[in-house]
Amino acid sequence: MRSTSSPNSLSALLFVILFGIGLGIAYIAEGTSPGVLSYTVGSLSFLIAWIAASALKIANQWDRAVVLRLGKFHTLRGPGLFFIIPVIDAIVSWIDTRVITMAFTAEKTLTKDTVPVNVDAVLFWQVKDPKRAALDVADYRTAIGWACQTALRDVIGKTLLADMLEGRDKISDELQKIIDVRTEPWGITVIAVEVKDVLIPPALEDAMSMQAQAERERQARVILGDSERQVAEKFGEASKTYANNPTAFHLRAMNMLYEGLKQNSTIVIVPSSAVESMQLGGLAGLTAMTMEIERKKKEEE
Repeated sequence: MRSTSSPNSLSALLFVILFGIGLGIAYIAEGTSPGVLSYTVGSLSFLIAWIAASALKIANQWDRAVVLRLGKFHTLRGPGLFFIIPVIDAIVSWIDTRVITMAFTAEKTLTKDTVPVNVDAVLFWQVKDPKRAALDVADYRTAIGWACQTALRDVIGKTLLADMLEGRDKISDELQKIIDVRTEPWGITVIAVEVKDVLIPPALEDAMSMQAQAERERQARVILGDSERQVAEKFGEASKTYANNPTAFHLRAMNMLYEGLKQNSTIVIVPSSAVESMQLGGLAGLTAMTMEIERKKKEEE
């Protein structure tokens, strides 16, 4: 397999030049000694031009040419200009040594907890040994693709859905190790594997969303209950203070009544027992207090 087309314009140019020179010599021979000589010169010029053009090869900077001589591995050539022996030597493969990306996917594969998922991933790989890539596997690109898919399905089947959604880096590292072990005998090194996306069924997405919402509500209720417990504890501590200090309790009650009248001085409902305990002088005293608060509010306005 050849990954990129090797430049052949120089070979074609060389063929044209040599064949043109041969035709010129044949034309001169035709003038001096017509007949078989000119025909022979023309044929030889064509043969020489074809051999020279076939022997000249050019490999790009990233290409390596695998050369067989009489069916056996001979050498690796490239990059740059090189020559082979026509008919005896043959280039069976041009190997691209650059880093190559390959997308692969696993559709409707069951996880360890039997959830069907579609997983998309990207593989970054590079040919480190062009000889083995050309001779030890028939089509290394296709082989890498199948190795990636089988490794991805194998990892999905051993992983829980929750771990797959939360630990993509771990799955990517595991995939890289598995694929690298399988492709190393072919002279190929896996640089990295990245899991792009994990798709789950829509019904399961709705169920997971409801579960997450219920979990948030549960946490909110727990926090609210803990807050009420803390408030109750503080009230218990305050009640002990007021039980041993009636004056403090009286002042606190007066303050609470005052705050309530500031917010709504029109109607205030106060138990009679509270009025007596605060010693406000009955309803008349409460009314006078309300009027005084209204007067202050008007002055402030």
